[in-house]
Amino acid sequence: MRPYTDRMPVLGPGSPLPTRPFRVLVAGASGSGKTTLAARIAEVTGGPHTEIDSLFHGPGWTPRPTFVEDVLAFTAAPAWTTEWQYGQVRPLLLERADLFVWLDLPKPRVAWQVSRRTVLRRLRRTHLWNGNIEPPLHAFLTDPQHVVRYALTMYPKNRLMVMHAAQDRPDLPVVRLSSHAEARAWLAGPLASAVRA
Repeated sequence: MRPYTDRMPVLGPGSPLPTRPFRVLVAGASGSGKTTLAARIAEVTGGPHTEIDSLFHGPGWTPRPTFVEDVLAFTAAPAWTTEWQYGQVRPLLLERADLFVWLDLPKPRVAWQVSRRTVLRRLRRTHLWNGNIEPPLHAFLTDPQHVVRYALTMYPKNRLMVMHAAQDRPDLPVVRLSSHAEARAWLAGPLASAVRA
């Protein structure tokens, strides 16, 4: 283990996991790639991946009224992987997880990724959850909750939330991955080894 802060010991991409994980949370800034990483973790562990955005967003980007109930239901299962998002369920997710993976990419990388993803989704009119599509690109200038602005604003706050989570669950293993290359190495190395053990 290596200390990221004096209060937060974390595992690096080459550190062995203490136990085989079954219920995995993936944290990171919006646009960092945590959903992709969560799906790849589920492929290695063999458990289901529930994309939490699909439970939250209803048609017209309205929150689904059954969101919390749906999260309670899938996290009651013995195995799952999901993203650590949405304040109303973060404590529940943290309580039920047995591994916390933090995709901690540099802010410029996150800014590039979330901007590129947003532009491509809009130009392609990609259907997201429950038929939603990205708003017009000029919404970046008018909507304070626009995903790109949100990602950059929340970047430092996300780090603080992760540190507080580690303090709230000192028994929970935390893996910090600071690049996609580290994530690939961790998936093929410590995670795969823990699953095979």
